[in-house]
Formats: sequence, structure tokens, C-alpha cells
Amino acid sequence: MKSEGETWYDDDAGPLVPLYAVTGGRTHSGPYDLDLITLVVAVAPDLHAPLVSPEYADVLWACAYPTAVAEVAAAANLPLGVAKVLISDLAERDFVQVRSTWQPDAPDLEILRRVLAGIRNL
Repeated sequence: MKSEGETWYDDDAGPLVPLYAVTGGRTHSGPYDLDLITLVVAVAPDLHAPLVSPEYADVLWACAYPTAVAEVAAAANLPLGVAKVLISDLAERDFVQVRSTWQPDAPDLEILRRVLAGIRNL
């Protein structure tokens, strides 16, 4: 039984809301293909942070400057999967911009390997 003055949690206990509740049980980042090095940058975090829950605000402040998804997760102290879901939610609201490192007009990697092999054979 709990005695008077005793607390059931302390500052080291971590968040009191389970992370699956924050993401609504979702584990997929929606239409965005977020990998570890995808760059994320917040759009006016000082305006948007008061409009969202604390976990989303932490993500916004973590990517105030262009930051990789992995670094956002670490700075916001969130598991990578949770950070991806939160980033995609913020991107859908246009609170962050997501920039993949892969460009559609980038040369084919296999062609580059063949060219390198040809140069080595010279």
C-alpha cells in the first residue's frame, strides 16, 4: 500500500504516456520513405511547437536546422520508429520538410560500377 508522501514515479522514470499511444499504435511512416539519413527541417518551429503535443514539439526543435532522421530521434530521445511516425505526421501538416538524399535523376549505381571496373581494366 502507498504511504503518505510516497510517489509512484520520479524524473528518471521517463514518459508516463506509452509511446504507442503517442503514435496511435502506428508503426509506419505513411507516404514518406524515411531512412536514417533522410534530412528533415522544421518550418517555423517557434510558431508550430505550441500547437502540438510535447513529443511532436521535441521533434520540431530537434530539426530546427536540417537534420538526419536518426539524429532527430536521438535528440528527441525517441525510438527511431516512433520518430519516423511523428516526422511523417508533421510533414503531412507542413510543419517539417523532408528531403531524401536519393535523387530521381541520380546515375544508376550499376552503371557506375561498370564504368569503374572498365577504368580499372585500363
